Amino acid sequence: MAPMSKNLLIIEDEALLAAELKRHFQREGWRVTVADTLAAARQEIFDRGLSPPVVLSDMNLPDGNALDLLEAAGSQQPGAEWIFLTGYGSVADSVRALRLGAFDFLEKPVDLDRLDMVVSGAARSATAQRRVHDHAAAGKDRFTPASFVGRSAVAGQLRDMLMRLAEAPFTALIITGETGTGKGVAARILHHSGPRRDAPLVEVNCSALPKDLLESELFGHEAGAFTGARGRTRGLFEQADGGTLFLDEIGEMPVDLQAKLLKVLEEQSFRRVGGDRELIVDVQVIAATNRDLAERVAEGAFREDLYHRLGVFELPLPPLRERLEDLDDLVPLFIAEFNAKSGKYVSTTGAAAWEKLRTHRWPGNVRELRNVIERCVLFADDTELPVQWMQLKPDRPTTRVGGEQPANTSGAPSPPLEGKQLCIPLDGSMSLDEMDRRIISAALEHNRRNIAATARALKTTRDTLRYRIRKYAIDFPEDA
Repeated sequence: MAPMSKNLLIIEDEALLAAELKRHFQREGWRVTVADTLAAARQEIFDRGLSPPVVLSDMNLPDGNALDLLEAAGSQQPGAEWIFLTGYGSVADSVRALRLGAFDFLEKPVDLDRLDMVVSGAARSATAQRRVHDHAAAGKDRFTPASFVGRSAVAGQLRDMLMRLAEAPFTALIITGETGTGKGVAARILHHSGPRRDAPLVEVNCSALPKDLLESELFGHEAGAFTGARGRTRGLFEQADGGTLFLDEIGEMPVDLQAKLLKVLEEQSFRRVGGDRELIVDVQVIAATNRDLAERVAEGAFREDLYHRLGVFELPLPPLRERLEDLDDLVPLFIAEFNAKSGKYVSTTGAAAWEKLRTHRWPGNVRELRNVIERCVLFADDTELPVQWMQLKPDRPTTRVGGEQPANTSGAPSPPLEGKQLCIPLDGSMSLDEMDRRIISAALEHNRRNIAATARALKTTRDTLRYRIRKYAIDFPEDA
């Protein structure tokens, strides 16, 4: 059987044209089904269960208008793209075709090279939409408020908030929290537990794509919009129509794109890159960030109006170190998951392992915990979780007001903290570089690992501070 992405239904009553198109696309590797009437096409779709990703149809057929079939087949063929050919189509037909979500509308006679390009673009779009649809179907049972695991009071409050937000008809929401706290899981719970659960959930990481590519990904583009844009491409907003668009790392989005995002949120309309037509969408936007957006606004790196538009609802996720009792539920859950994946039979966690798990600060939060458990299960030789494969890094030095000293693993005497001051010994026990390193480490901890705030406190630039963090190998994420 041919791959799903290479199935093509042609609806055409002109026998010679239908035969020519069938031969052409078969030579291009397509599996082609031809119907010469709407009745025959209905039989293929509704009775025989044909579900091709691309339908190439004449607009006017002996027994009716093909737009009626498109409207009827919409729920039967999720993710299918329709391309219409006509010799005398009306303006009303064109408008209706676009309203029903037709991929393109071409006049006869059509150049085969042009048709190949349009069909290829439709196939790519259909494949992406079907992937999103399948993902949505798989997530309905998996992502519920109960799937945010934990017995702590804060975890219970978070589940209650997720349940309340899932029932609210919000158009935009922002999830905040450190890296690895489960912002993506929370976004999937909100989508799959809400009224849009049957529509697509589309996800994009705003920090993973360069500016020009991100704009095209979000809004799509027309053929010829830029070098290499051979055909029309639907953007993520179009793919998420009726559902949810999850914008991870929203704080990294370029400022000029933020203006376009605000327009979509306010007006629910946009234009493709290189396009001149406004497209109307109904999309719920969930954004997530590990940055302090209020500070990004003060720096001029984030639009204040977009910040307030997204912040109508804000869902903060606590770090794992503030809910360590949830380890009792998370650790067995991850062990069971990786037992199933690896065929191992880890069933017990010894006292030494629990001691390490409960005393670690978990800077990478639940994601770090999951990685640790995966490694331990994969290398386990028996039924007990092996301590030696945890490989937990020493805790970062912490700066606390009140005289408690930071952790010291270098062997040199730790400089005591006095109030908000850091005391450095001048007896030769510390080198100049070590003093510099200690000052920067303490300042970072005092400012909650925030680069901008730490740079201001030390009266330096963020670039200089990042250089010194790398120079002294201070444990700090590069993207912070």
